[in-house]
Amino acid sequence: MPIELTLADQTRLVAALRDALGAGVRVIETHISYVLLAGGYAYKIKKAVSLGFVDCSTLALRRRYCEEELRLNRRLAPAVYLDVVPIAGTVERPSPGGAGPPIEFAVRMREFPQESLLAREIERGELSAREVDALAAIVAAFHSRIAVASPADGYGSPDEVLAYARENFEHLERLRGDPAEREALAALRGWTESEFAALRGAIEARLAGGFVRECHGDLHLGNVARVEGKIVVFDGIDFNAHLRWIDVASEIAFTAMDLEDRGRPDFAHRFVDAYLSITGDYAGLEMLSFYVVYRALVRAKVAALRARQLAAPDARGPVDREYDGYVALAVRRAGSGHPGIVVTHGLSGSGKTTRSQAFLEQVGAVRLRTDVERKRLRGLAAQARSGSDVEGGLYGAETTRATYERVCDHARTVVASGRIAILDGTFLKRWQRDLARSLAAELRVPFAILAFAAKPETLRRRIVARSLAGTDASEANLAVLARQVATQEPLAPDEMGAVVAYDAEAPLAQAPDPEAWREVRARLRLP
Repeated sequence: MPIELTLADQTRLVAALRDALGAGVRVIETHISYVLLAGGYAYKIKKAVSLGFVDCSTLALRRRYCEEELRLNRRLAPAVYLDVVPIAGTVERPSPGGAGPPIEFAVRMREFPQESLLAREIERGELSAREVDALAAIVAAFHSRIAVASPADGYGSPDEVLAYARENFEHLERLRGDPAEREALAALRGWTESEFAALRGAIEARLAGGFVRECHGDLHLGNVARVEGKIVVFDGIDFNAHLRWIDVASEIAFTAMDLEDRGRPDFAHRFVDAYLSITGDYAGLEMLSFYVVYRALVRAKVAALRARQLAAPDARGPVDREYDGYVALAVRRAGSGHPGIVVTHGLSGSGKTTRSQAFLEQVGAVRLRTDVERKRLRGLAAQARSGSDVEGGLYGAETTRATYERVCDHARTVVASGRIAILDGTFLKRWQRDLARSLAAELRVPFAILAFAAKPETLRRRIVARSLAGTDASEANLAVLARQVATQEPLAPDEMGAVVAYDAEAPLAQAPDPEAWREVRARLRLP
């Protein structure tokens, strides 16, 4: 019979291992694990706990989940996750990898500096937009290749989604006794039940459509690091298959929630928009707020559990503040949205995409680029080069109309989610602008046209530079620009009431001041 360690035994074991592994070993403790950082390697031991959503109470279970951790995390971090190490000996004199029957198991990883965690970077104000974009690309690629659940597998059903949402409240109501906290939780529970009732059919359709997959499951910035110059995602959920076989929308909601909680809602909006631009999964927006609230309450539950495990009242203060922050975020995201439709207008090179980026990050809009959707219609990647001529191939009249109709279809989905849709294209033809304006009228949401203008020499310089870089979805060249100038249909007097004009002469790398968006915010009736 294997020796079954208690949590108290494990505390002594970790202390002994710390001594056995040599000087300078540091220990990181969470509510479900210990991680020993031992100069080059890290050893992760799962706590002997059973908390409902996780059961590692026996040695056999801990071994199983160590092996699962290795399998799952090698999908995203193969160079970090090395092997599973048995720990022999006794609690007082442990021997990692030693002979004899194991008393515990640990996942062995390559250690990397804790300062390289994106959670630390954002605390220092060093997290960059480029890193956010890189993370979105990594997650999108990961979701495209992982296993897909079928309805028969028993994962991701509406009943399961609701059960886990309710479980958060059951834990929190037991762990938190303050009347004000209970009142906030009761309101959030009511919103969750109501929102779920409206989404039940969509959740079922997402499962049938293949959007429930074997995800990471715990995708916050504390589980992302810069390792040897590359963004690496690690520490996915191994201990509960139901918490990782989830809708991909729930996965990205966790990252977005974490960015917002850490004081960067602009990066949260950027991450979601970048992910959607790559995947085209705009239908997932319908349930994003539901999952953001759910994820915030998962983290609130974790904070409450950690507070309960801490003996000293003074030590609980920071964890209690974490809890308060997550609940406050959930309350904010359970509020109503502010939908609207915005179209950009301007010649190629006038800065429409760069400048609308600043706006979407400020208000949480979702951008729909004609350059991207045109290629997606033909099964091409955003940066692929089609070799089309000025009015042929992807840029022929039929494909152009299909492209503008496609972005308007996606805009309908974005608006239904309570968000502003930015339709990013030239919109140089009156029929293109009318298509979007008619949709806004049909949906009864505010409408605006962001008109960008720059000098001809500025447009030419930017187009040449962009073509040489080859990193943008646009294939516009100087011939395209000349054709646009010759065939554009200027804004008519009856359109001017919706227009907000911007001078696009400023360098493209220079983000506009938030005050620059005051007029368009007013037109969209944003607070």
